[in-house]
Amino acid sequence: MSPFIGSTAATERWRHLRVTRQDGVATVTLDRPEKLNALTFGAYADLRDLLAELSRERSVRALVLGGEGRGFCSGGDVDEIIGATLAMDTAQLLDFNRMTGQVVRAVREAPFPVIAAVHGVAAGAGAVLALAADFRIADPTARFAFLFTRVGLSGGDMGAAYLLPRVVGLGHATRLLMLGEPVRASEAERIGLLSEVTEEGKAGVRAAELAAHLAAGPALAYAQTKALLTAELDMPLAASVELDASTQALLMNGRDYAEFHAAFTAKRPPDWEGR
Repeated sequence: MSPFIGSTAATERWRHLRVTRQDGVATVTLDRPEKLNALTFGAYADLRDLLAELSRERSVRALVLGGEGRGFCSGGDVDEIIGATLAMDTAQLLDFNRMTGQVVRAVREAPFPVIAAVHGVAAGAGAVLALAADFRIADPTARFAFLFTRVGLSGGDMGAAYLLPRVVGLGHATRLLMLGEPVRASEAERIGLLSEVTEEGKAGVRAAELAAHLAAGPALAYAQTKALLTAELDMPLAASVELDASTQALLMNGRDYAEFHAAFTAKRPPDWEGR
């Protein structure tokens, strides 16, 4: 995403999310524990706009997304979203569904790694938010459920039919999206949905450790790796190899590549600039 912005100032306070920053790591917490962090229209919009702002600022090198209380995210709020959408016309419904997809695109296109720290329920839109992340760290209480067919909608919501087969394979994705049955942490790890399972209550701690590690690393190399992983999902091999070559040629002109050689020669750790 381009770092150039217009005249709008950066947002100082997010009404529907809890956001903290420290040492290049942004921690974004869904903070409606009494509703199992069910998403509202405002929460979707804040996530979309926050990710866009952080992507332009280039000061964040990693982001942790978690949930307060007993679970990660139970999906869209039944009253505030499902109830409200029943009164919308087709144009309004299309605007809403496009917005939810924009959140997923913002996660995938952000020039920094996104780590989902999952405990308890990750259902519906909550499951897709975790799916869109680059890393999914969960404790044994985590359970994923892609519930869209259970409310009479397509299982392919918010890009789930695109992302999930690429993470767990078409067979598992078909089962999860068609049936909407819960998948507990042990099975999620077995089928490749999880990056790591921690001890109970430690997902947030481990996610923060991983974010700190990534934030201290070569940010531009990570950003380009993420971009290539997303872009090359639908490319033939020849186009992918050419894109890899062009990317490496650009990075080889960067400061970090020269810094690695200097650090290696001097037998010291690299001082990564992300340039």
